[in-house]
Amino acid sequence: MAAPRFVDDYLGYLLGQANHALYKDFDAHVRAAGLSSIEWRVLATLHDGEPLTISQLAQEALSKQPTVTKLVQRMCDQGWLALHADATDHRRTLVTVTAAGKRLVRPLVRQARRHEAIILQPLGATEKTALRRLLQKLGSRG
Repeated sequence: MAAPRFVDDYLGYLLGQANHALYKDFDAHVRAAGLSSIEWRVLATLHDGEPLTISQLAQEALSKQPTVTKLVQRMCDQGWLALHADATDHRRTLVTVTAAGKRLVRPLVRQARRHEAIILQPLGATEKTALRRLLQKLGSRG
């Protein structure tokens, strides 16, 4: 019997496979809504949370700050996001989602939750909880 291939047990590859399985079908919903994957991540990040600085948003949306800076301006022009001065530090600008942005992202969030439930269906409740905790733990190192 042949030894297992490196990629068959390599964490980066396994995480990539899991990410691909999670997003390959859902991405069609994102595209159908007229969004790119990064626009989806930005709206999903902001729709139910506090306003963020562009650097915080870039980190949470898994993108580079210059890319997010340009994207935020385009999304502001489309009416999906708004920029506000930080009340506690006027040097900082905060990004918020507008009502139009929330209307756009809400159905996608519902679809994302349904899709995730289907993907995780083979796992038991304990496994789902453990998976989330482990991924959060690994993600917090970055």
